[in-house]
Amino acid sequence: MTDDFHSGAIVIGAGLSGLAVAHELRRRNIPVTVLEGQDDVAQPWRSRHPQLRLNIHRHYAALPGREMTRDDGIFVRRDTVVKFLEDYAHDLAAHIQFGMQVRKVEKTPAGWRVFTDNGTWSAAHLIVATGREQFATMPTWPGKERFSGQIVHAAQFGDVKQYDGKRVLVVGAGNSGTDVLNHLSRHAAAKIWVSLRHGPSILPTRIFGFPLHRLAGLFLQFPRWSLDSLFAATQWAAFGNLRRHGMRRHRLGGNTRMVEEGVTFALDDGFVAALKSGRIKVVAETVGFTEKTVQLLDGREIEADVVICATGYRAGLHSLLHKFGVLNPAGYPLNPSGQPEGANPWLWFAGYSIHMKGFFHAAGDCAVRIANAIAESEKRTGTVNNVTYGTPHLAQDMQKVNGATDEDNSIARPNPS
Repeated sequence: MTDDFHSGAIVIGAGLSGLAVAHELRRRNIPVTVLEGQDDVAQPWRSRHPQLRLNIHRHYAALPGREMTRDDGIFVRRDTVVKFLEDYAHDLAAHIQFGMQVRKVEKTPAGWRVFTDNGTWSAAHLIVATGREQFATMPTWPGKERFSGQIVHAAQFGDVKQYDGKRVLVVGAGNSGTDVLNHLSRHAAAKIWVSLRHGPSILPTRIFGFPLHRLAGLFLQFPRWSLDSLFAATQWAAFGNLRRHGMRRHRLGGNTRMVEEGVTFALDDGFVAALKSGRIKVVAETVGFTEKTVQLLDGREIEADVVICATGYRAGLHSLLHKFGVLNPAGYPLNPSGQPEGANPWLWFAGYSIHMKGFFHAAGDCAVRIANAIAESEKRTGTVNNVTYGTPHLAQDMQKVNGATDEDNSIARPNPS
């Protein structure tokens, strides 16, 4: 057990963003301790289904100081990501403390104090990097507890072969739902339905054999206002009119929805072909359950053996941080990309921003931004453990150090699920 260990910074979370921040802080000789609630790094990746591949191009799947292997080709496998993060953590010149479930955070005159099940840790700076997808979200449909079939979240999808011969309903066709449907379309489920409130913004994985995500840098050069139309035209060119197959459009364009709601594009890898052939059928929104059926908004009931809920995630930050006024109504950071937190200038968030180039790229950008700002603060004060709160114009000055702008939050990336 450790009590009141003082260092320059504490990072909560040893995922992509937490490890990247720790790497950049150590490059600047800033002491850092990483607190991880699990017993190893990459635990969320280990729990994802074995068929999973990144839907970001390998070119963008890197962290500061380490490139991704080329062994898997363009889209990297789940187990390769796990090995990448294991190696990254092993080579990190920072303390990683595992099994540290954080229970409370307090601001002190000298910085921050973090209370865990295994001790109390203190530092001048606190970086929260537990990620956007900490907890799976399951709707509370009436009758759900009486349903005799199986109800799972997409995070527990598992081996696709277990659904062979079964009647499967997938609720939602966003990034996670489409990933599930892509895999189901290539296997032997007896029936496949997808229950939709509205259709997703969906793009092809490749155009004329060229990986679409490799063009992310090019898309960033377009005016933001033009991207909704650009992606809608790409979807139409690739798939035609999907409304004919029950895929209604959302009221927001794809890019706008990413910016405003954090809902990323789905990438097709078999789902659309199965939809057009009738192998996958679109049904109305799910509203409830009986013992043997799923009830739909249009009054129809269907008998399914398995219901897979691709219904999103939540960050789970409210209990720790709501009293500091740094979260929006949805529970995500107001400043998700490594910007200073106004009245709490030594509190930082990493891993909550969304970027066209993907979550690895976003993690690296955010890590550099935070590390530069903390290094600058150390230069100003002479020590990161001597913090004065309420310094006039501090947040604005740190914003200039960060180089962060609204554009950093304007483009989204695919989720890893």
